[in-house]
Parts: sequence; C-alpha cells; structure tokens
Amino acid sequence: MIDSIVIIPTYNEKENAEAIIREVMALEPEFHVLIVDDGSPDGTAEIVKNLQSEFEGRLFLEQRKGKLGLGTAYIHGFRWSLARGYEFIFEMDADFSHNPKDLLKLRDACKTGGADLAIGSRYVVGVNVVNWPMGRVLMSWFASHYVRLITGMQINDTTAGFKCYRDVVLKTINLDKIDFVGYAFQIEMKFLAWKFGFKIVEIPIIFTDRTKGESKMSPGIFKEAVLGVLQMKIQSWFRDFRRN
Repeated sequence: MIDSIVIIPTYNEKENAEAIIREVMALEPEFHVLIVDDGSPDGTAEIVKNLQSEFEGRLFLEQRKGKLGLGTAYIHGFRWSLARGYEFIFEMDADFSHNPKDLLKLRDACKTGGADLAIGSRYVVGVNVVNWPMGRVLMSWFASHYVRLITGMQINDTTAGFKCYRDVVLKTINLDKIDFVGYAFQIEMKFLAWKFGFKIVEIPIIFTDRTKGESKMSPGIFKEAVLGVLQMKIQSWFRDFRRN
C-alpha cells in the first residue's frame, strides 16, 4: 500500500488544480492526493472529478458545502487519511507556492531521517521567498519571531503550511480541540507537536507566490495569529501533554 498522501485544500483554484495534481502524480515514489474543496463556485471540483478516472485509486475528492476555513479543511483531511491507514500525511497549497518536488525531501526527513514533523521552511537560511511584496515578507518574518518569543518554540518558520506529519503525531493531537482556522492553525499544530515532544525538523525550501488565481490572505487571518498565539500559550499552562 502507498504510505503517503498529500492533502490540498481548494477554493476557486481552477487555474491550478489540474497542473498541481499532475505534478504530484508524476513523482516517484508514488503519492496519493486528497483534494478538500470548499464548494468552489468556479468548478474546481469538476476538474478534479474529471481526473479521477485517469488516476483511479490515487486521486480522491472530498467536497464540503461553503468556505469553512483552511484549518477545518486540513482537519477533515487528517481524519480521512488516518481512517485509511496512511503513515505520512502532507499539507500543501494548490497554487504552486510549494514546489511539489520538495515533497520528496519532507518525506525522506520523516521516513529515513527520524523526524515526526518535517516543515518546508522559508527562513532556515536567510529569507527564501520569491514574488512577495517586501511588506508581506517582513510581516511573515516578524510573525515567526513573535511566535518564537511567546511560545519558546525554536522553529524558524512557525506559520509554514508545507509539512509532512507521521501519523502518530496526528493521532496524539486531539483534533477536536484545535481552535484556529487561518495562520494560527498552522502555528497551533506545530506548537502542539512540540509540546508533546515530537521531533520537528525544518527543510529549506524556496517559496514562490502564486502566479494564477487569487490569494486567500486577509488582515483577519493575521489578527487571529497575533491574538491566538497569546491565547494558545495561556491555555497550554492548564493542559496535560503526556502521551498515552
């Protein structure tokens, strides 16, 4: 059985959906792909359905009604993947900001390198971001510094959304109690993995901003992250992080 699945949430990604699926499917060793589509009105789900016969048994689609948030899309995907026995579960954007070839590096870090969570990091060596406005680069970079200051995590790219989890991490974290849906979701998942004592490694990548489709970023997402980190840290004082 294939042990690796890539979860790709989508909302209005018709320009990117087919291309990103084909790129992942061309990789060796083989990956499966789960698209979690939040009712895209542009027909993204129909594009995926049309490809399922070509990639039978490798390409899966979960359709949700309405735009319910990135975090809930990933949690839906985590549960779906765990129920089907995948050992390595990946998060990746649909817009080619994450290079599909880097999935192999993340997988190797977990499969042979001893990592429980591998993060595709923009900030391990300098700032490896292409096509972002300088204001957004600075906001992201300072956000990671802020998170490290508040939480104590020694992770350079705390908001990264390109990751590989070993299944044991997602089985240990109580997915029912994840509070956040935007940038703060990515921070919260790393924080919980760290608090539970899992081995986390950062793999340098080059992040390239989307060239097709529209960004889903908004000021509210950053606000959630800033306030959410404080809330998350305070709540952690009253939680038990021993593994069963």
